[in-house]
Amino acid sequence: MAGSKGVVLAALFANGAIAVMKFGGFLLTGSPSMLSETYHSISDTGNQVFLLVGLRFSEKESSREHPFGYGKAQFFYSFLVAVLLFGIAGWESLKHGYNAITHGGHAVGGTLTFAGTTFPSWYVNVVVLLGAIGFETYALAKANAEMQRQIDHYGWSGIREAFGKMSDVTTLTAFTEDTIALLGAGLALVGILLSKATGNEVFDAIAALLIGLLLMGFAIALAVENKRLILGESLPADVEAELRDAVRESTQVLHIDTFRTVYVGPQTVLVTMDVTVDPETEAADLDGVIDDIESRLRDTDDRVTHVFVEPEVSARL
Repeated sequence: MAGSKGVVLAALFANGAIAVMKFGGFLLTGSPSMLSETYHSISDTGNQVFLLVGLRFSEKESSREHPFGYGKAQFFYSFLVAVLLFGIAGWESLKHGYNAITHGGHAVGGTLTFAGTTFPSWYVNVVVLLGAIGFETYALAKANAEMQRQIDHYGWSGIREAFGKMSDVTTLTAFTEDTIALLGAGLALVGILLSKATGNEVFDAIAALLIGLLLMGFAIALAVENKRLILGESLPADVEAELRDAVRESTQVLHIDTFRTVYVGPQTVLVTMDVTVDPETEAADLDGVIDDIESRLRDTDDRVTHVFVEPEVSARL
């Protein structure tokens, strides 16, 4: 949890600073891609606030109404971030880029004077975007470090597998946003430089449209990842197999009749099962058998928090 919060705070700081710089660049130059990037960074800044709210809400103690805690709040707020990323940043960027292509955007021209030195105003956008790339690289490095820590901890093959199996959606969302932000800043920079090199402002407008498509595509992917957890996804099949093997190692367990798992929070899993135990097991010893099963499950996967075991004593022959 602490790792996730650090990732979000780093992204909040970076995106807040970048949003101000990009908006200033747009006001000075009228660049379509800079306006798209301004939408992007404002959206990202608000999204980090939502993620922090989700983290804070998920830390609440369990209650009668929520006996397994409030961990799923992170799934909800991360899904909300995906919707906002799509609806605000993505759609507005796409629409603005399209309008600039079809109706013509503002030329990135003119000059500015600072400390007695006159220079083309589009230099401002280049400096702002280079600064944005620097900030986003810092935020992405923080998110990637937490991603790699979890990849190593759970033995995943890489980021692609982590996207399908990771339950820490806060870190996943921050990593996704930072990656998109870095790509978006790069697209805007290329678009502006091509426009100045060729004298054709359409490249700047195309960059704005591509940024919108990029945002909308990643937003859809992020929404799908959060949907699977909101609906109550089980642990991956290979992890469930490991947990089943751990239960079978208990000397008193003869057979696993039913076995179910479900995420009830980012790092919290509920496991329920019916097991058949040795007919020689006395009723007084069943508590010890259940404790042994719980211990084995938690040693196998530290996300297992809630365990419910229904033992059935096999009939004596």
